[in-house]
Amino acid sequence: MRTSLFAYGFRAQFLLAGCAALLLVPVWASNLVLGTPLGSTWPPTLWHGHEMLYGFIASAIAGFLLTAVPSWTGEKGFAGWPLMMLAGIWLAARLLIASSAAWPAALVAVVDLSFLPALALLVGLPLLRTRSRNRVLLLVLALLWLCDLVFHGALLRANLPLALHAVYVGIDLVLLMVTVVGGRIIPAFTTSALRPLGASAAIRDRGFLTVLAVSCMALVTLADAFAAPPVLSGWIAAVAALVQAARLLQWAAWRTLRLPIVWVLHLSYAWLPVGLGLKAIALLSGAAVGAFWLHALTIGALATMIVAVMSRASLGHTGRALVVHPLTTLAYVMLTAAGLIRVFGLTALHLNYVSVIVLAALCWSTAFALFVGVYAPILWKPRADGKPG
Repeated sequence: MRTSLFAYGFRAQFLLAGCAALLLVPVWASNLVLGTPLGSTWPPTLWHGHEMLYGFIASAIAGFLLTAVPSWTGEKGFAGWPLMMLAGIWLAARLLIASSAAWPAALVAVVDLSFLPALALLVGLPLLRTRSRNRVLLLVLALLWLCDLVFHGALLRANLPLALHAVYVGIDLVLLMVTVVGGRIIPAFTTSALRPLGASAAIRDRGFLTVLAVSCMALVTLADAFAAPPVLSGWIAAVAALVQAARLLQWAAWRTLRLPIVWVLHLSYAWLPVGLGLKAIALLSGAAVGAFWLHALTIGALATMIVAVMSRASLGHTGRALVVHPLTTLAYVMLTAAGLIRVFGLTALHLNYVSVIVLAALCWSTAFALFVGVYAPILWKPRADGKPG
């Protein structure tokens, strides 16, 4: 069967991201609950954090940038051997990390650290050549790579707290990217979806809120990077939560409830003020309700935004109507359930910790099984309209 997996930038990397998400969490939950050994010599918590960030999330970022950059720059899209090379590096890194007990640590680090520079080289040339305003995303990629470098260096020196710190800062950088990119696509996609309904005038996008939101997330990142005192970090997170909430309100999410492909974008962004607010509560008061703020930001904001963007872009760039399959809508719901259970299962639902992990993992795995089941054929097969790409 002829495949179009490497005919356009998003195809292979979105499929790899979906498969990674489907596999990584059950392995982690099995290790945590049943003690099932990992093939990696890394401490399980560090393995989990690193692979979710540099496996799942990084692959999704790659698919997004490889698709968005040609649109931003007006240059030819990526296809063929560069995409095969990038997917090969990503897959080799995942396999080496999963079996790191069998390989020199330096080899594992070098292969893993090759992915983001290869991605930056591909997307950086057209961005720099056309002087696109989106060149700033190259800086984010560079800083994300630096966090990975610090992670591997800390791991080699058995400095586990520093390795974990590097993962946290890397997550902040991706949240900053979500703030920038989400702030562009959510109002734009919402306006285009509501225009036929005559409700697009309700959407506002005030520039000062954009500046404030991006500035606050940059401050959150800096505070974490330089280990600011908890009280200072807590107040920064509190202000950022309020700003992000105000920014979201201007996009009229309530008008999109009949449009799953749109409301899921709003839902993912809503987790930003929730997660930042919980972080502020945790740092300023130590209240139990804020204990799992990190999962509100990772499962809620990051994973949901990734699925929202992947499901929309995969339809639009394969010549299909921008209407998600009912199973995709169910995937959105299951992923939201995973976030709610993981974040509030202990305090609001009064579940024990093992039940929280098992139920959240089941909901997460169901969500990504549905996504892969629906989108693997779309990503693998040629465009529905017969056009190249």
